[in-house]
Amino acid sequence: MATQPLSTLKPARRSRFALRWYAWLFLLVAVAYGVAFALHWDSRGVLWVKEQLKSPAERQASIWLPDYRAVIDAKPLPGMEKDEASDLDYDPQTKTLFSVMGKNPFLVELTLQGDVLRKMPLVGWSNPEGVAVLGNGLLAIVDEREHQITIVKVDADTRELNIADFPKYDLGPSKDQNKAFEGITWDSQNQQLLLGEERPPALFTWKGDGKTLSGDKQKLASDALIMRNLSALATDPRTRHTLALSADSHLLLELDLAGKPVSFMTLLRGFNGLGKTIPRAEGVTMDEAGTLYMMSEPNLFYRFEKQK
Repeated sequence: MATQPLSTLKPARRSRFALRWYAWLFLLVAVAYGVAFALHWDSRGVLWVKEQLKSPAERQASIWLPDYRAVIDAKPLPGMEKDEASDLDYDPQTKTLFSVMGKNPFLVELTLQGDVLRKMPLVGWSNPEGVAVLGNGLLAIVDEREHQITIVKVDADTRELNIADFPKYDLGPSKDQNKAFEGITWDSQNQQLLLGEERPPALFTWKGDGKTLSGDKQKLASDALIMRNLSALATDPRTRHTLALSADSHLLLELDLAGKPVSFMTLLRGFNGLGKTIPRAEGVTMDEAGTLYMMSEPNLFYRFEKQK
């Protein structure tokens, strides 16, 4: 049946027809705006413009995430499909990576190519979601469900860790108890942990000496966290800039020493050498050479290198 041209319709029908199209157009625009607002695409657009205005010297002095490309893309960790890989951190002494699994609690040591060296059950942990290497075999592990940090000792002979054997620190209540602390990284120069709450995204510091924590955590300004949630934190040992990761926003953000955004990476298919969108990025770290490592649920490993 042929469609009657709009010009031949009677005025009343033509008006109803136009109103119907305007309603659909308004709905599409509203949905598009809602998605853009939720993913902070408006803020990301502003940041992209600011990136273009950076001088070569400013780019050289930063991590500069736009120059990174995936060289290991979604490598599965064998036998960990149901373990929910979470955070990871780089140990400069062992030249290896440590990652925590949240659903079935254990600590994993990996090579820089994402090969599994050993799995260490975490006895007594409920939901480990963050890990930070403190040095000299000490690691800080965040249990999101129990709202606490445990500082553990790991050496070459460690095969299992029991929470009862190590000191614990209470993180206190969160605005959303089910979306509490996940991000953690060690700032050796300032002798403090940088901590991140998942939702709403927020940053805190907690002073320590690399073996114990002292006082209480202190809240920082978090206006620069243009993301729906905060999944992980990392520190670049060269620039001391902070990396903030968001699984929900598919975003990795670089912050300078003042906490201001410098550059970003979109974790979607086709960007930065990714063959597919990273499903749920939960961990990030960087080594002294500037190589970037990332972990995604359920058990996927990524390695990014800066293009010269």
